Amino acid sequence: MKTRSLVALVSSVGGGLAVAGAAALGARAGVRGQRAAAQRVVDMLPVHADWWRERIHHEGQLTYVAIGDSAAQGVGATVPSRGYVGLLARRVRRRSRSTLRVVNLSVSGATTWGARHEQLPVLGTYTPDICTVVIGANDILDFHPDKFERNLRRIYAAVPSHAIVADLPCMFFRERERKVQVANEIVHRVAAEFGLTVAPLHEITKRVGLRRTFRNTYGDLFHPNDNGYRIWASALEPAVDARVDTLMAIRRYLSAREVEELGPRAAAVAAARADQDAETADEHSPDLQHLRQHRSHGSHVAGNPDAPTERHDAASHRGDVSGAA
Repeated sequence: MKTRSLVALVSSVGGGLAVAGAAALGARAGVRGQRAAAQRVVDMLPVHADWWRERIHHEGQLTYVAIGDSAAQGVGATVPSRGYVGLLARRVRRRSRSTLRVVNLSVSGATTWGARHEQLPVLGTYTPDICTVVIGANDILDFHPDKFERNLRRIYAAVPSHAIVADLPCMFFRERERKVQVANEIVHRVAAEFGLTVAPLHEITKRVGLRRTFRNTYGDLFHPNDNGYRIWASALEPAVDARVDTLMAIRRYLSAREVEELGPRAAAVAAARADQDAETADEHSPDLQHLRQHRSHGSHVAGNPDAPTERHDAASHRGDVSGAA
């Protein structure tokens, strides 16, 4: 009996040691793999930077300017165009049916301080139709809320009023997430003061979950891979689509001179004219005329005292449109 117990004990200890040994070997292999991936990232940096720098010289009917860090460069993607900036650029081309010049001012490793001092001075040489600002993740390692807010204010004050800014992505680890929460409170508060649209990058990446995030991350366990960048792009797509639609309305309903004279009000005037155009089309729609005649006849037969309501609502709607203009 004692012999059996001894054999069982030795087997158990041996099995435990084997598992521990395998885990140790796996951990070493994981560390080596991460180091190799980190080295590949270092090799990517000049390649991606040169790729984007060359595209600044491409002409286009629209101009998209991106401010950011290595994520805006697409580091971790198989090719630079599969980063979120490249994905958004492709989406803008398709939605607008226009050629697009992409000016990617981002710098790998940039913090809000770096974006403020290195990217903003160059921004002034362009007039972007679309502008995205995704910056701040590199601030978290050595996070100072006051400095972060001071730099962010300078950036948000310099970008155009239609710029789309993103909050910081979810980092899952408790210590980092506490800093991210503070940073994102600053992002939302300062963006609201400047009237900027905030893309919910944190919400989108958190929804994916930790396990899937690892699958959507490059081997360095920091940068997104192709799948990860598609998720990042999805956080900005609704705001980018809305901006493109506004640009198309301006192009259709305003002359170049009107755009110049109206300035920031051009978008509101174009939207108002688009609403009036849609209302006029509805007025001449046979289906709508038939519906209104049917309602009018029904109200008269029933002696409905609310018969004038429809005309009143339509007048109110036209008044809102005029007010928006």
